[in-house]
Amino acid sequence: MSEPVGNTDKAFERALASVVGVHAFVPSDALTADVLGTERLGSGAIIREDGLIVTIGYLVTEAERVWITFADGHVAAGDVAGIDQTSGLALVRILEKAVYNFVPLGTAKQVRLGGAVAMASGDGTMVTGRLLAKQEFTGYWEYRLEEALITAPAHGQWGGAALLGPDGRLIGIGSLHIPGAVVNGEATELNMSVPIDLLHPVQDDLLRYGRTRAPARPWLGVYAHQVEERLVVGSVVRQGPASSAGLKRGDTIVAVGRTKVRDLGDFYEAVWRLGAAGVDVPLVIERNGRIVDMVVQSGDRRLFLKQPTLH
Repeated sequence: MSEPVGNTDKAFERALASVVGVHAFVPSDALTADVLGTERLGSGAIIREDGLIVTIGYLVTEAERVWITFADGHVAAGDVAGIDQTSGLALVRILEKAVYNFVPLGTAKQVRLGGAVAMASGDGTMVTGRLLAKQEFTGYWEYRLEEALITAPAHGQWGGAALLGPDGRLIGIGSLHIPGAVVNGEATELNMSVPIDLLHPVQDDLLRYGRTRAPARPWLGVYAHQVEERLVVGSVVRQGPASSAGLKRGDTIVAVGRTKVRDLGDFYEAVWRLGAAGVDVPLVIERNGRIVDMVVQSGDRRLFLKQPTLH
């Protein structure tokens, strides 16, 4: 059953009025400054009339100042209410008291594959397209989603952009651009979005505590990449757990304890099965043709980051 195009387009346009620009400033000594920069531009969606915004976490991680830009050009200050390290979603409050237009939350579960979607950014740009897949996604920064949303065509300003279902409800938040994909034999570019469904169970915790109360996953501070059939360390986070344990760029990760790992998914699952943040993680690595055993005392990623001042 196809959506009535006229009604769908109107729903998209109504939702666009609740999409804003997010401009974050991060101190130069922040842990993420080297990778993500000290000035970050993206988008977010207002989801409550009191000005609560949902966006993607990397835009506002370690931010000391956040500015919100509305469709009419008006700018207001904001602050980071909370970040969920597992999903990658973040909440930002608009500090200027007012009653705001907001986009209602939907669920990605109700949007079928091939269904009409739109991705809208804070600069007023909207790209209409289709939901191509709901699939597992694994990122080299110790991140994994069981079901990410893959859409096409790609929006050029994807970071924190609002992914809308055919009824104009928010079903996801833009996270990544995927170039060089092949769909039906043709090269195309895609976006990956985080399902808004992952916000529902953690929203109250984020607003009350700035984080979730669930035990944090063990974090190593490793950026690893698949090179043919080898899992190779591209870099380690300065002063992170893996760096402190002696893991180095170019090392190949062979196993976690007795569990051999073939790819990033294997690696993360083996580490996370060991327990919560703080657990010792035994690694078997190959370095310069030699097998080396080491133990990394994992950490809570959040505690290595500058924390926002909660209001």
